[in-house]
Amino acid sequence: MYRLAADVFNDAAMLLDCLSPALPRGPRVLLLSSSSMLRALCGVAAGSSKASLSAHFAKWGNLGELNAKDSSQETVISLMGMLAGSVVVSYVSSPITTWTCLILLLSIHLAMNRAAVRAVMLHSLNRQRANLVISTYLDRNKVLTPKEVSVQEWIFEWNGVLRWRSSSPLAAARIGSSLQDLLASLGPARERSQRTGSIRDTEARLMGLIRLYRQEEFLVWYDAPQRLGHIILKEGAAAESQLKAWALVLWIAHRRHAAGGDATSAVFESSVELHRRTLQELSLQWSNCTTRLRKAGWDLDNGSLETRSGSRIRLNVNNDS
Repeated sequence: MYRLAADVFNDAAMLLDCLSPALPRGPRVLLLSSSSMLRALCGVAAGSSKASLSAHFAKWGNLGELNAKDSSQETVISLMGMLAGSVVVSYVSSPITTWTCLILLLSIHLAMNRAAVRAVMLHSLNRQRANLVISTYLDRNKVLTPKEVSVQEWIFEWNGVLRWRSSSPLAAARIGSSLQDLLASLGPARERSQRTGSIRDTEARLMGLIRLYRQEEFLVWYDAPQRLGHIILKEGAAAESQLKAWALVLWIAHRRHAAGGDATSAVFESSVELHRRTLQELSLQWSNCTTRLRKAGWDLDNGSLETRSGSRIRLNVNNDS
């Protein structure tokens, strides 16, 4: 995603630079400033995606060798581009031919980069790939390989969206949510203003969730009215536990959507029962699921579900409570 986005930013900046001579001084400054901003975005996106792709292709720990070869190839390609450009520029003189060549070359550049991005088969499970793999397994008892997923996944996807296979978005989810977000979902502010006992109700609901997930490294709560899932990770939560939490909230959102997901189904007791039943069913087949995922070539030890720094909680609960 970010590799292709970097090329889009860079090509857009080039177009703005070519348009700037046709504008007066004021708009030209604004246009050139926008061009500089796009190039800065290109540098950030290209640098971060290059690090991830280099780590993917360095199969035998030869990351330094891979980066050295990549830099050498970039130098050779840049020199070849300068040589080709010096030949082409002698035949391009009119504005029409200039813009025709520019648009044509930029289109070829983006098309080739899109093809290159589509050819990459990553073995880590980010949010989109986890949606495809987990939903296909739960729906059809089939494990997709990285090659099969690379054909189905989109290059650009909304962050945190929950999809059942390739359907329209069901809801959204936040992994690494804070305890404050969970409390706000369990006991909305409007409820606290209406009932004085609502804070006590929220505490009882929280303790119920803690007991429900006492054997897990996470807490999961799906807010049906808001269509938003919260994944609260406990201290030391492993990458495989994060994947299980994502699979759980995805399955709950799918079942809510299949049942209609209206406001009447958002009663806390019925929601907890849905969470408990889904967790039990997922736990029964989770060991078999992870074994088949590893055999299919997926790397479950590489945590790619958290796209930014999240929160962790530490729980000390009495076993008798």
